Amino acid sequence: MDPLSDMITLLRPRAAVSKPISGRGSWGVRYEAHDAPGFTIVLAGQAWLSFVGEEPLRLAQGDFLLLPTTPAFSLSSEPGVRCDPVAPRAEAVRHGEQDGEPDFIALGGSFAFERVNAPLLLSLLPERIHIPAADGKATRFGRLIAMLAEECASDDPGKDLMLRRMLDALLIEALRSHDVGEDGVVAGLLNGLRDPALARALQAIHADVRAGWTVAGLAVVAGMSRSAFSARFGEIMGCAPIEYLARWRMAIAKEALAQGTKSLDRIADEIGYESASAFSTAFRKRLGCPPGRFAREAAL
Repeated sequence: MDPLSDMITLLRPRAAVSKPISGRGSWGVRYEAHDAPGFTIVLAGQAWLSFVGEEPLRLAQGDFLLLPTTPAFSLSSEPGVRCDPVAPRAEAVRHGEQDGEPDFIALGGSFAFERVNAPLLLSLLPERIHIPAADGKATRFGRLIAMLAEECASDDPGKDLMLRRMLDALLIEALRSHDVGEDGVVAGLLNGLRDPALARALQAIHADVRAGWTVAGLAVVAGMSRSAFSARFGEIMGCAPIEYLARWRMAIAKEALAQGTKSLDRIADEIGYESASAFSTAFRKRLGCPPGRFAREAAL
């Protein structure tokens, strides 16, 4: 598989909570940071999203926002409105005036990721992905938004299941989008895959993680000099090429250990170690515990 498909496969994303969010009149709420990927899809109207130390971001009808990790933020009907502290809830939320048709409607919630590799893999994503409606109207992403809005307005049998499946597809489409919006902080794997030279090297690593890759060998694949490749990889990916390879090997190993269906010898062979002993030593050095203990704790 390609690098992004590999990452999504290990993350195993799924919509854990999705709920209608609406508002009318003047209102503002403030949420504390929480350790869960959050999303918002604006179905009607507009609202303003504010992060500490940043200018407010306007969210309009058709916009999609994904936060792989959710910092403290405020959501309001307009900038400058007083925002009252609230806690995340699983049920529908109505802000501002409680009577009358809402002038803002959104679908919001969180995704759940496979916990074994979530910290590593989320570090490869941008801090946020904002796809304005203007960027997605004529694309498959825009059509997914329209279908999701239509499903939200229906009462057909199987509605909840359809919403979950559509949100899963929407997440994948957002992650592979070639334009995360001007406010998106592009970093890590997504940015690396947009660089043709680095993309060739990343695809080579993911296509054969067992290979004895060197910086020089990956530079040849990228079509660059060793020094130029190493510098560009570090700048864009946030780590050295061999460090990325080691992290990815350990991500695959952690997934296999958590599943508990493969021996240490087989795992070692599949990710490029000469023996189970060599793999165990590398695993303990990097994660601070032996593979067997990790597997037992992951099964709890």
